[in-house]
Parts: sequence; structure tokens; C-alpha cells
Amino acid sequence: GAAGSLEHPFNHLIDTLKDGDRKYFNPQKLNDARYNKLPLSIRVLLEAAIRKCDGFYVKEEDVHNILDWSEQQNVAEVPFPPARVLLQDFTGIPAMVDLAAMRDAVTKHGVDPGLVNPVCPTDLIVDHSLQIDLNKCQGPPSRPSPARPTPRRGSQCGGERGSCSKGGCSDSPAIAVQQIENTPLLCPFHLQPVSEPETALKNQELELIRNKERLQFFKWCSKAFKNVNVVPPDVGAVHQLNLEYLSRVVQESQGFIYPDSVVGTDSHTTMINGLGILGWGVGGIESEAVMLGQPISLTLPQVVGCRLVGSVNILATSIDIVLGITKHLRQAGIAGKFVEFFGPGVSQLSVPDRTTIANMCPEYNAIVSFFPVDHVTLQHFKQTNFTEEKLELLEAYLKAVKLFRNYEDSSEDPQYSEVIEINLSSMVPHVSGPKRPQDRVAVSSMKEDFQSCLNEKVGFKGFHISKEKQESLVPFLHDGQEYELAHGSVVIAAVISCTNNCNPSVMLTAGLLAKKAVEAGLIVKPYIRTSLAPGSGMVTHYLNTSGVLPYLSQLGFEVIGYGCATCVGNTAPLPETVSEAIKEGDLVACGVLSGNRHFEGRLCDCVRANYLASPPLVVAYAIAGTVSINFEKEPLGVTSEGKEVYLRDVWPTREEVQQIEQDKVISSIFTELRARREKGNTFWNNLECPESVVFPWDPKSTYIRSPSFFNKLCKEVQPPQSIENAHALLFLGDKVTTDHISPAGSIARVSAAARYLLSKRLTPREFNSYGARRGNDAVMTRGTFASIKLQNRFIGKPGPKTVHIPSGQTLDVFEAVERYQRDGVPLIILAGKQYGSGNSRDWAAKGPYLLGVRAVIAESFEKMHKNHLVGMGIAPLQFLPGQSADSLELCGKEKFTITLPEDLSPKQMLTVKTSSGKTFSVTTLFDNEMDVAFYRHGGLLRYVARTML
Repeated sequence: GAAGSLEHPFNHLIDTLKDGDRKYFNPQKLNDARYNKLPLSIRVLLEAAIRKCDGFYVKEEDVHNILDWSEQQNVAEVPFPPARVLLQDFTGIPAMVDLAAMRDAVTKHGVDPGLVNPVCPTDLIVDHSLQIDLNKCQGPPSRPSPARPTPRRGSQCGGERGSCSKGGCSDSPAIAVQQIENTPLLCPFHLQPVSEPETALKNQELELIRNKERLQFFKWCSKAFKNVNVVPPDVGAVHQLNLEYLSRVVQESQGFIYPDSVVGTDSHTTMINGLGILGWGVGGIESEAVMLGQPISLTLPQVVGCRLVGSVNILATSIDIVLGITKHLRQAGIAGKFVEFFGPGVSQLSVPDRTTIANMCPEYNAIVSFFPVDHVTLQHFKQTNFTEEKLELLEAYLKAVKLFRNYEDSSEDPQYSEVIEINLSSMVPHVSGPKRPQDRVAVSSMKEDFQSCLNEKVGFKGFHISKEKQESLVPFLHDGQEYELAHGSVVIAAVISCTNNCNPSVMLTAGLLAKKAVEAGLIVKPYIRTSLAPGSGMVTHYLNTSGVLPYLSQLGFEVIGYGCATCVGNTAPLPETVSEAIKEGDLVACGVLSGNRHFEGRLCDCVRANYLASPPLVVAYAIAGTVSINFEKEPLGVTSEGKEVYLRDVWPTREEVQQIEQDKVISSIFTELRARREKGNTFWNNLECPESVVFPWDPKSTYIRSPSFFNKLCKEVQPPQSIENAHALLFLGDKVTTDHISPAGSIARVSAAARYLLSKRLTPREFNSYGARRGNDAVMTRGTFASIKLQNRFIGKPGPKTVHIPSGQTLDVFEAVERYQRDGVPLIILAGKQYGSGNSRDWAAKGPYLLGVRAVIAESFEKMHKNHLVGMGIAPLQFLPGQSADSLELCGKEKFTITLPEDLSPKQMLTVKTSSGKTFSVTTLFDNEMDVAFYRHGGLLRYVARTML
């Protein structure tokens, strides 16, 4: 685009890499000492602003403000044009529907519809529609199901925007594709059929039929639009893997190379900062604006440097480190800032560790947790989907623009707004228990702690066992052999895949520990009920490819949890002789399990102490047979030859784990992913979709229809029309949230949207939610202000009602709008402070626009929502400081006339006249010429369509 034209203001910064044909903008050619002191995340913002500087969206002044970050942080508003947009299924629908409608609009003017494409490359992951929760349909009901399996790297699935309604996503690799092809489902470990109740299959077919229309539309998008890459539904792929698979790290376009960066509607977007790619989550309407070429606007953030020092404790696992770092950051109060990692400790973190920390950003409210690329990241990319050639280019480019870090070299450290130092050696492994997950005990003091639990009165930790009974030993027989139980004896050891997502590598640690223990001649006593529940398909892959499974099963950790016959057979209750011995001696026996943070229905009534520990520690305590052990001083076990083996002798080092993870596991995962991508899945490949350049809308569809944003679009932009004799559609108070404006949940049976769907012959069971129907403007406009919590001062009690002022009747908001529109009455909204707070919602500005709302007059606006209103061509007008509807004594039932001058300018004062004879002033909240241009054109969509014309 702009980069190719001659008058680019930063042409003098263009440089070429050594092979000569790859051009790039080199900020070092500014010859400005401040560049070398900028945090690397800010350097990414600077490069994007230099490259995209066009005098309209990005001005030269913006570039200078970013360069002057040390003075301008928290002050300057700057634009950020990301390299690509990531849309996820539900949130992608409205954006793609709008583009399809724009093609129709330009066609009417005789322009080639093929010219309408996203300006910014867009990845669309079609995901959550095909998932089925394996745990709902498996195995015997008697066993509490293990913690819900979750994809690798990322907290729970989805998050609020367009998330899936079901539990854990992408579970067993085989699951949906096989069902679509009607082959039996196999357990990935025992390769035996899974006893699957029919409901799941039916459920699956319904899902596909219900979503078929949406999938066909996406498939049309993938063929019709340039710059759109659709990732088809693929049940085997874990969602975060998709994010990594799409990562480019360094982008190439039109002969220029530049850093990859991304904004996305996916709640896991921040994960990719762990790969050295700057990116964060935004709302559907922002991502749509970015697709159409508008940058994200943000206040230049403060950057907190997080300095990692010290070396990791030998027994600490990735989970200990990730949770330890997250806890530090949560206590540091860094909301709304960037975090950037530096210091010699960073190179000890593997890439999965980094992406997990980055993904947990929302827990400590930072915008991003950025890990600049270093040699560890490059090693990781070797195993993923980068060719040798691309890796060389990537390294040469990042070094040329100083975006590559050597964490050991402190002379490279940038200046940060503040620095938090975290010592990795302070992260010691803990277990939680014996009764509540919040009671944490350091592994090193476990023996003393258990002793004090026996002494203490019965309470959160205490069992109150009298002194003389504390030494009881109870002999019992198991399979004809005699054993003894004491207080602290382990009788249950369950390695359950937990929902933390550096989880696969920690499960691998457990497997390697088992391997070394078996090789050293150690065993687990046969009466201990051991089990292994791998959960997500990712962990399955880790355990299978690394070859540790046979060793786990040799120690008695057999796979359960997939619902095949072998799985079910492995989940036997405690042997009777064991439970009798416990009762006889009134013993405090122990269960040790990894995984679920909550104690899921205490494993067995007779087991009084339950500890949560990391998977490798579960294996260690099972071998030891007791929790009352000091691993430093006492041997883990004694071999048949009488040799003492300590935990430190068999515990795998972090290097060993990372080596196997990188060389064996990650490369095989990506090889398989690539193969699957190339093959595609049968359902998607066979899905028919239209071949046309413009989308053939189905008039019967209740999911996808062409919105009326482009009605009466003419080539020339009209001067701003004054708003004359408008009525207030609603008279609202303070803190009206986007959820009041555009609710996301289920469609109430008595609502305007329900009446519309009933008229289309749907039953209430088929209504689905507003979220699922956001590709249908008829449903979404009827859903605007349909919240039962809406406090409209015309009504006096909460509900989606208003008064149609000319007739005085109380009606549903949508019915009132229909009458106003019939009579040609323009509408405004009166509101109090913080109008539009809360999460970004696609339809919170689109809905009012289609209802005919021309302006919102409020005491103050949430910044994000104010930008959305401008982007839809609705004027955000602010009462003067100290004034409000009450202080001006407005009853809201007057007629309002707002005169707009021909030459609107940012922050202009306008006069409002009312039919009761009052006049008052308001300020237009247009921040800059760009806002004014959007408003004059009737919103960003119409602005972009006109530039095509």
C-alpha cells in the first residue's frame, strides 16, 4: 500500500537485507539515541507507525510521540496498525457479513465487487461450533469425572466473546470427524471402542445442521475474499495450536518485511506474546475496523520490566514457575500496562512456559506480557512450521532492527517505566491440603506439617489423633502378601491432567520420573490405587510420542477417563482389605492427586487427607508410599538389592524435559497438524458453497442476512444534516453498560426478537442466543435495549420498555422505534455518566444506528464505546461540565433540535434547542479529523465503501 508510493514521509529509512531484494523500514536510521532505550514492545509500535504513516490514520507526529515514549507514556494517544487480525467463529460473522454487504453496495454503483476485501490480512478460526465435551458422555457414572480437559496453553475455553457454550473444547483427537463419518470412536490409548451414548452423536449431527449455514458462509468467504484465511473446523487441533500455527513472527508483503503483530477477538490472543509477537484481544467492532484499514487507538502504555534472576529449584515444575510469576504480577498492580520480560532468568523458560504466562495476562490485568525473541524462541521455531530459510530471514531481520534479545547481556536492557524483580529460586514446589486447596505446604516441610496436622484439634488442617495412637501400624493382606499401613500412608495416587496449560510438559516430567524410577529398580506398592487421566488430546500426544507410557503403567499408572472398556476396568475402588485396615486403626490415610484445584467429591470416604500436587510429585509420593517423608534426607525407596534411591537421583532436570519436549513432541505435533491442514476434513471439503463474487443471501435464513448499513449510499458525501425535532427514545441514568444496550444471552420468549423468529416458523427451542444470531441484523436490532435490567427513567422500573412520546403509550423499545420511523421522527438518547461501559459488544453501536438513533447526549462516555458510536456515524455529545439532564431540568419528553455546521471540527460546541424553549450547549466528542470524517460519511463502513466508489 502506502509503502510503495513515492511520497512516503519515511522513505529515507528504507533499508535492504543482505540479499538485497527484501526491503524494510529501519528505525535505527532515525539516528536517535532514544530508540535503543525503548522497550522492545514499543519498538514494534514504532515500526508499525513508521511503515503505515499516511497522514490520515497515522501522522508523523504519532511516530515522534512513540519515539518520545519515556515522556509520552500515559499521555499521548497513538495509533497501532497491526499486521493481521484474528477472528474467531462467532465474532467473525458480523465482520464478514458487513464485507459481503459492502460488495453488494459497490456493485449497485457499477464498481467491481472483487475490489472489496479486508485491507488487513485476516485469519478466521472456525472453531467452537464442532466441539463436543467428551466427559459428558463417558464411562460409569459412579466415578467423579476428572477435571475438565482443556486445550493446551490457555485458561478456560473461549471467554465471554463468542465462546463455546460447552465444557472443555477440542478433546480427543479423533472425535468429531470420525462421528461425522460414522465410524466407531476409539480410545486413543487402548484403541478400543468408547461406549458412547447416542445423545452425543445426535447432538453432533444437530450441531452440524444447525451450523451448516454459517459454515457455508465461511467457506464462501474463504474463496471469495483476498486476504482472508479460513481455518476450517478440525476437532483434533487444540485451539492454542491454531494460534501458533498462524503466527508468522516476521511478515512479508509487497516486497517489505516487518514484525508480525495481531489483534483478535479471541480471548487467548495474548498467548502469542510468548512467541515475541505483539498482540491482544479486542472487540468485534474494533477488529472489523482494523480489517477495513483503521488502526487501533491506544494511550501509549507504561511498560513494566519484569526482571527474572536466579535459577529454578530442581523440583519446581513449569506450573510452579508460571503460577509463581503470575502471583507476583497480580500483587504488583499493573493493570492496563504492558509487561516485558528481561534478565538472565528468561532463557530458563521454555516457549510453552512463556506462552502460558502470556496467556494468563487477564489474571493480572496487563494488556500484554511480552517475551522478545531470543535463541530459545528460535530453537522452538525450528520444530514448528518454519523452514530453515525463513528462520534465517527472521533472525537477520530481528537483529537488524534490534528486536532480538540476548537476555544474558544487560547492556541491551531497555529503560522501563518500573522494574519488578522475580527470583526464580524462590519458587519452591508446594502441595495443597490436607483438607482445603488453599492450604499450601512446601514439599520440604511436608513431614513436619503432617505431624502437626495429627496433633492439632479437628479443624481446617487438624485431625486430633492422640499421641499414643500416632505410631499405630496396621498389618493387612493384599493378594496374599502382607503390608502395613500407618498415618500418612498413601492409598490413592491419581495423575489427572489439570487445566493449566504448561500442563503437557509437566505430565511429561511425571513420565520421565517414572522411567528413571523403573530403571533404578523402584516400584509402587500394589495396593495403592493409581491411575492416569490424560484429559486433553495434547497430553495424549506428549505421552505417546515421548515413549514414557510403558514406564507409567509399570508403576501402576494406567490410563483411565476415555470411557473405553479398559479405561473403565482401571478405575477400581480401594481394595476392601485396605479400607478395613484404615477403619481398624482409625488411620489418617492419604490420597495424592494432581489436576483439579477443587477436591472433587473426596475420592473415598475412608481417606481423610487429600493432597493436590504436581503430576511428578504424585508419582514420587506413590513410590514413597507415604506423605510423611523428607525427600532431602530420606530415600524414596529401596531396590530389591537393598540400594537406597533418593528423589534427586531420579528427578528429571528441566533441560531433559525441555529437550524431549522440543525434539520429539513439538515437531511431531506440527508435522501432524500440517498434514491434517493439507488434507482438510471430510465434512468441510464436501460442504457446498456458492461460487459467486457477491454472496447469494438466502431470504429464508434466520442466521445470516444482508444488513442495511449501506442503504441509500450515494457517491458524494452530503454535508452533515442537522437533527430536527428529535424525540428521546430512552432517558437513561448512569453506568449504562453495553450489556444493557445489546444483551448477549438467550432470547426471551416475550421479546421483539422472539416475535420475529416465531414469524419465521421457529419454535422457542430453536431460538438460540443473540450471540449465535449476530449475523442477522433483524434479530440484533430487535435485541437492542432488550435487557430486562434496562433502567429507563420514562418507565420507572427495570425492563426493555419505553414511552412512545407522541401517543403516551408504553411499548417495547423496538415497537416504539417502528412508530417513530413510520412518522419520520429522528431519535436521540439521553444518558448520565459512563454511558457504554463494560465489554465491547459488536451490536452496542450497530443496533442503535439501525434503530435510527442519530446522537447520544450523556454526561460522560466510556472511551471505547464512544469510538464505536463515531464508527457507526452516531454523534456522541457531552453535556458541559457540571451540567446534566436534571440540572437543566429536562423531562426528556421535549423535542430536540441540534444544529450541525457544514464544517464540523473536533471537540466543537453545538447548541441544542428544546420545544419547551430551553437551549443548552454540548461538546462533540470527535477527537480528530478522522472521527469527523467517519461521522460525515455516516460511519466507517460507509466511508470505506465510498473510497471504493
